[in-house]
Amino acid sequence: MIRKLKSGKYRLYSRKKNPQTGKRRNLGTFTSRAAAERHDRAVQYFKRR
Repeated sequence: MIRKLKSGKYRLYSRKKNPQTGKRRNLGTFTSRAAAERHDRAVQYFKRR
């Protein structure tokens, strides 16, 4: 899940919520949405390796 921050940057959050906190894990902050999407694809790839 990618969200735009007030600062204009984009933050990548995990797809599942953490059951203990009820929140999503921060997977990084990026200057462009495209960079966040590239990183999301990399994360999904390495999840299955």
